[in-house]
Amino acid sequence: MWQRFSEQARRAVFSAQEEAGKLGEYLVSTEHILLGLIRDPGSDASLVLERLGASLESVRTEVERIVPHRDSAPTQEMQLTQSAKMVIDLAYDESRELKARYVGTEHLLLGLIRQGEGIAGKVLNQFNIGIDRVRTEVTALVETDEKRGDE
Repeated sequence: MWQRFSEQARRAVFSAQEEAGKLGEYLVSTEHILLGLIRDPGSDASLVLERLGASLESVRTEVERIVPHRDSAPTQEMQLTQSAKMVIDLAYDESRELKARYVGTEHLLLGLIRQGEGIAGKVLNQFNIGIDRVRTEVTALVETDEKRGDE
């Protein structure tokens, strides 16, 4: 399942698991994926969010303000919620739609927005981060990367 994921996207999902653990959760949900995406300021998802006016620190602060923090450490193996699984499926769809050979952090961000529910959807909506704006930025980012590859 994870073979098509870029190294950054795999790290983001691993970071999402760590973020869930820090908050005392064993279920990885959309908000943890969002926190995992913004953990790497150099990822395409982070770059897109910042280009759209959402500072990574502000996004983290807002998620942490909403998410209840449990003091206990998770005692079970980490699992994705149904919402998080849907984000992964939608990221695959976005990757295919954009004719990418991999699933990157930008596709995970698009998947989060398309899934639209839960805390991640609420936070992204607060920052006016919508699907059309993100697709435009992702397309521009891909075109810039392709031009750099031609040089």
